[in-house]
Amino acid sequence: MKVLILTTKATKDELLEIREHFQGYVKVVVDIEKEILCAGADRHVDEEQELLKDGSIQVNLWGGGLDLETGEIDYNSMINLRPNQENPSRDILLKEIRGKFNMIVNKILK
Repeated sequence: MKVLILTTKATKDELLEIREHFQGYVKVVVDIEKEILCAGADRHVDEEQELLKDGSIQVNLWGGGLDLETGEIDYNSMINLRPNQENPSRDILLKEIRGKFNMIVNKILK
């Protein structure tokens, strides 16, 4: 398992590295302000920690995943459970945040 912080479009080699762990599904944590993401870990919290070490701020980090076979993006992660940020669910409920998350995942991983 290799955890990568990606700031630009992923290369074919990077996609191969991060897709191995869940056989085509990639867990991601996105920094919606810096427009970067971390991928390739077992758990979203591990990716979140990598981004925090890299200078990201907690309120900007949101988790989900991408099925590389179908292209389907999901917005489900324990790190999204944030009643204090008007998100009382594991899913990203806020339209603006979901839109940014979607745009960044598409830009970097598709």
